[in-house]
Amino acid sequence: MTLDRRSLLRFALVAVLALAAALALDRAAYAWLYDPGVYDHDWGRALRSLGFLPTWIVAAAALALQDGPSRGRPRVRVYARALFLFLVPTLAGIAGALLQLIIRRERPWAHAGDYVFRPFSDRPFYGGGLAMPSSHAVVAFGAACALARLFPRAAPVWYLLAAGCALTRVLARAHFLSDVVLAAIVGWLVATILWHWLRPADPAILASGGDADD
Repeated sequence: MTLDRRSLLRFALVAVLALAAALALDRAAYAWLYDPGVYDHDWGRALRSLGFLPTWIVAAAALALQDGPSRGRPRVRVYARALFLFLVPTLAGIAGALLQLIIRRERPWAHAGDYVFRPFSDRPFYGGGLAMPSSHAVVAFGAACALARLFPRAAPVWYLLAAGCALTRVLARAHFLSDVVLAAIVGWLVATILWHWLRPADPAILASGGDADD
């Protein structure tokens, strides 16, 4: 199954415009969106946990148990949904970490909201203190995009939760607005590419957990 080029072009246009808008609003967001105690609240910690990769490893394991072996179908198909939910946030997190090493923009709180880029000569393979894209947000949006594919009727819930995770990172001044917007873009791309790569010939299997023939 091939990707729809028109859809990708539309997404690319929206992504470029969204990132450009976020870059223009970065300093305003840094000044106005600030809550130093965001993680002192249960809701803040709960939303941040959506960007914690083990959260989705456990969720994928639970989905694998839910789907389980069925009528002797190949295990790859039976566990397709769980594999998808595991791979998307994992690979999105890896992609985000690689982009951090390439872009090399440091955290906003470290420089009073100014853009500062670490030179490549300074710890070229160390990601600590680098912020674009947000590691938490890229995992959260990767998982949200995966869940939106698997359970499309609940898509607004998944995206709202991921946006909440991203918001906490901005409120904590750990990231600029553009850091989390780029994270959302990366999460969507990884989910979309993997969906079309892993989805079997029968389009109902991945969405139904292997019960397409029932």
